[in-house]
Amino acid sequence: MSITKEKKQEIIGSFGRATSDTGSPEVQIALLTARITDLTEHFKNHAKDHASRRGLLMMVSKRSSLLKYLRLTNRKSYLEVIGRLGIRK
Repeated sequence: MSITKEKKQEIIGSFGRATSDTGSPEVQIALLTARITDLTEHFKNHAKDHASRRGLLMMVSKRSSLLKYLRLTNRKSYLEVIGRLGIRK
């Protein structure tokens, strides 16, 4: 149900500003998107798992906040991230 260590390292490597960058908004948004995608698949089989649904909603809210921050501070990076992840319009 969670992302593997290898997948997480791959995401950090492709979205990070440096090799050991794990805290930038781009990396956090990409990691949250991967977790949200995994949870969305989980709900196809477990529709009544409301505790996990609460966690999903919190992750979506956090991602939305990070996207808003990135949009206001670095528009170019924001557009690149949403384009690569295929979120928003």
